[in-house]
Amino acid sequence: MMIESREDLLKSKEEAKKVLESYDCRILVCSGTGCIATGSQKIYEQFLEITKDHPEVSVTFGPHDEKEHVGVKKTGCQGICELGPLVRIQKGDRVVQYTKVQIKDCEEIFERSVLKDEVVEHLLYKQKNNVYTSPDEIPFIAKQTRIVLENCGKFDAESVDEYMASGGFSALIKALFEMTPDQVVAEVDQSGLRGRGGGGFPAGKKWKQVARQKEKVRYVVCNGDEGDPGAFMDGSVMEGDPYKLIEGMMIAAYAVSAQDGYIYVRAEYPMSVARLRHAIKELEERHLLGDHILGTDFSFHMHINRGAGAFVCGEGSALTASIEGNRGMPRVKPPRTVEKGLWEKPTVLNNVETFANVPKIILNGAQWYRSIGTEGSPGTKTFSLTGSIENTGLIEVPMGTTLREIIFDIGGGLKADGKFKAVQIGGPSGGCLTEEHLDVPLDFDSVKRFGAIVGSGGLVVMDEHTCMVEVARFFMSFTQRESCGKCVPCREGTKRMLEILEKIVAGKGEMEDLDKLQELAEMVKNMALCGLGKSAPLPVLSTLRTFRDEYVEHIVDKKCRAKVCSSLRRFIINPEFCKGCGKCAKNCPVGAITGVRKECYHIDNSLCIKCGACKENCAFDAVYVES
Repeated sequence: MMIESREDLLKSKEEAKKVLESYDCRILVCSGTGCIATGSQKIYEQFLEITKDHPEVSVTFGPHDEKEHVGVKKTGCQGICELGPLVRIQKGDRVVQYTKVQIKDCEEIFERSVLKDEVVEHLLYKQKNNVYTSPDEIPFIAKQTRIVLENCGKFDAESVDEYMASGGFSALIKALFEMTPDQVVAEVDQSGLRGRGGGGFPAGKKWKQVARQKEKVRYVVCNGDEGDPGAFMDGSVMEGDPYKLIEGMMIAAYAVSAQDGYIYVRAEYPMSVARLRHAIKELEERHLLGDHILGTDFSFHMHINRGAGAFVCGEGSALTASIEGNRGMPRVKPPRTVEKGLWEKPTVLNNVETFANVPKIILNGAQWYRSIGTEGSPGTKTFSLTGSIENTGLIEVPMGTTLREIIFDIGGGLKADGKFKAVQIGGPSGGCLTEEHLDVPLDFDSVKRFGAIVGSGGLVVMDEHTCMVEVARFFMSFTQRESCGKCVPCREGTKRMLEILEKIVAGKGEMEDLDKLQELAEMVKNMALCGLGKSAPLPVLSTLRTFRDEYVEHIVDKKCRAKVCSSLRRFIINPEFCKGCGKCAKNCPVGAITGVRKECYHIDNSLCIKCGACKENCAFDAVYVES
């Protein structure tokens, strides 16, 4: 129905809530990118097929009848990404979480959990001899505080009705009918909300600066160009709760008197783009986007721009240039985006997570938000937890939560009880935190003191099998490749740094290279044009400071203790295990292995090209890599 007034919206919300409550059972199939990749779309379709074979159930919207009313829904990310496909069965307040669901499991789930109240135990979440039925019991989820991700996994990601039934657009009603634009800005400012995309600049301060500009044409832009390797927080929000993002942008537009909004999404997020387009279309058809929203003077139109995957377009001025149809390159500042942003007009530019925080702040108030997190960094932060850790996935915790809590309480510790070595935080523009930082609160200011940044929220956990020199080389390779080339410090400095790192991991490094690396890193950090260039050397600086002994070991001893750098590996044949079969020599492509049959063979490491063919082909595990 068309929604022309506050009363219409309240009525629609009430009707949507009644429909939601009319279900006897809801089958919630995770349709985040991770689960889609492991086959959840086929599982969704299988459940729909199964319902056709059961005339005793109804899967249509409408009044409750004598049949059991069952809903098969696609939700956003349910969080425990590595255990997908994920399925939840909701009956009233009782929810059962199933993991690693396959098509063959669907019939059993339907027969036992949908038609009856039984649990399929072999599909439940298990951790250290404990079995968990409800998602809220699972330590990975139970220890989180979800504000941005509150709806993800609980509601149909594509349904505006389910968003309204969950409380959606209540904040918009409050802003439009109970607050002035200045009061909205003040509420966000007092909440202490800081931008979740990188530097942590206060959102309220940015909104104030836009609101006071003399230019009356203003824009609201959402940065959904999430380019950090291993990061998927913003993508999960866009595909899992797109209406919350849009509501946050609408409130921002009302606050600064903007009439147009743009969401800039990287091309690698096709599902985010599809769901955002669907959401915008739904809202336009109901007149919740467009002119005179809810009968007020507030008008707002939304547009989606797809980025081509350039990492530098995550920087504000490069992003706006890309939307305008120009090459995405940063420009000299001032003027700032708040003064001359998109088409040289005042622009509010925040990332997905920042806007997704706004509805709850307006609804519950600034003091409620400040009661979560730390004094300097209120609220929560989403993180993508990846690497050598038991539970990888999407998490949201209060600012100030320690690494120890995230890695060992939520993440379940390292895989195979490995020894924690470091965590890369903030992506390629971040830095490494080590064991001595496990009890440091993760917030914008605390992390910065140790040469790292929270960034967008990527956490890559590393164990003793990780080479920190190779980590620095990997991230420098990424940032050098993604440099737009506009400024010499970034274009040439990162290239020289990468050359030195490649020289070291190849076993050709010299001790003076470390001084050169330090000098180049400081130069790029201080002289690069944009924030991405300035933060590019952080992985190198942090590993040089904390793991200098590994650099020295690569240079002086020509050894990689993690046995990762192939050029520094030495393959040895253990005479105790060698049977003299000669298979290693037959498979060596350069003839570096010699010997006599039925006697121990020998590898000449001056000829060895470190390919590992000898180790792969030895049937007696006689070949090993020297530590």
